Amino acid sequence: MTSMVVTLLRSGDLDEMAGPLTAAQLPIADLGEPGRTFFRFDDAQGLIGYGGLEGRGADRLLRSVVVTDRRGRGIGRAMIAGLEQQAREYGVAHLHLLTTTAASFFRSLGFANASRESAPSTITASREFTALCPASAVYLVKAL
Repeated sequence: MTSMVVTLLRSGDLDEMAGPLTAAQLPIADLGEPGRTFFRFDDAQGLIGYGGLEGRGADRLLRSVVVTDRRGRGIGRAMIAGLEQQAREYGVAHLHLLTTTAASFFRSLGFANASRESAPSTITASREFTALCPASAVYLVKAL
């Protein structure tokens, strides 16, 4: 994969994510709420995807990760590596996520199954946990 440019999205830029997230059946209802940081990923050919982090402190949710084009070329892996690096810079110790479709992909990147009951309160209080993701979603965690 060619080099990737990661751009922090400002609140006025979040609308550009809605279409790709909706197409991937990912939630968009809370994108503009406080405590969320989203990024745009581009390479020499243009837009390749979006992803973000939610929360404050040492435990945060990995959110809204979507590859918009050219799947199967390592782009998703590179995006997750970029998000993990950003999380480390923010002092994050554990990344958490819920997924209904990509558990095996995230497991291949070192995320492990966990029970929802073991999630810290800062994670379980999120809209992602309480309303946006179904109870059938797989809960995964990775120590950074």
